[in-house]
Amino acid sequence: MTYVALPEEKLYRLPFYLAMEEYVAREFPAQDYFFMWQVEPTVIFGRNQLVDSEVDCEYCKSNGIEMYRRKSGGGCVYADMSNIMLSYITPSSNVNFTFNRYMLMVEHTLQRLGVDARTTGRNDILVDGMKVSGNAFYHLPGRSIVHGTMLYDTNIEHMARATTPSDVKLKSKGVASVRQHVTTLNKYIALSIEELKETFRSELCNDERVLTAADIAAIEDIEKEYYTYEFIYGNNPAYSIVKNGRIEGVGEFRVSIDAKDGVVRKVNLAGDFFIVGDIDSMLLAKFKGIRLEREALERALEGVDCGTVIMNLKKEQLINLLTD
Repeated sequence: MTYVALPEEKLYRLPFYLAMEEYVAREFPAQDYFFMWQVEPTVIFGRNQLVDSEVDCEYCKSNGIEMYRRKSGGGCVYADMSNIMLSYITPSSNVNFTFNRYMLMVEHTLQRLGVDARTTGRNDILVDGMKVSGNAFYHLPGRSIVHGTMLYDTNIEHMARATTPSDVKLKSKGVASVRQHVTTLNKYIALSIEELKETFRSELCNDERVLTAADIAAIEDIEKEYYTYEFIYGNNPAYSIVKNGRIEGVGEFRVSIDAKDGVVRKVNLAGDFFIVGDIDSMLLAKFKGIRLEREALERALEGVDCGTVIMNLKKEQLINLLTD
């Protein structure tokens, strides 16, 4: 298998490496390729996932965590510089064979290091029953791409708070519960992260191909798609959010939000609060067509005195109710 190397040591943002997979799959001769990469703190959600139900966008923005969609399916994952990302490109078109071959390659490499790694029936690799690697797959004409995480010593708090697991028990228990479900390889091996990367490379690859300046330019052209609003949010279905809350001195609220692609189509407020103004024209109409993000909501309510619509309600309280 051929290792695909960059011409110089340079850290790119996550979409570059996803575009690099595509470029290798589309342009390189039909054989097996492999490469590894690392990124600054980033959340990556699957092709068909609803962003708002998988990612705590406010937490990510507050903590400098970038958010991107990938073209493979599967769940939402967190990556940082203490996490190794693995990419495998092959001409095989048999999904099950390709996925299983890749998983076994990773499992056997860890086992040769003395780690009792085991693949699961779906897409994870476990050690002591805890996850160290999650993987996903997608297919291009004549090529298959498998990519995944390898947790070396990642920031578990960021992982727990930036992503929103679908399991209700996991969400309610937060960081403590996530720690019970994942582990990191630095607990099992004495190798540094760079030594671990070198081991994977030497075990899996016997050849190297260094990207040229022309290759990099072509990859950067593919990369542009991953930054577009249409790609990040375009696969989101229309959805409804219903939440309940209480604001002291104002009342009980039941908020219903109809949205698509991260953009509000309609907001309805119900509860035992006192309406003192035209709630539809003075307040709710302000949200139509606005992205469901704090900054956008603040701009929409600029110059609006919410207390003249709902008794004692402050703008910040309403925004918290809509975004929390």
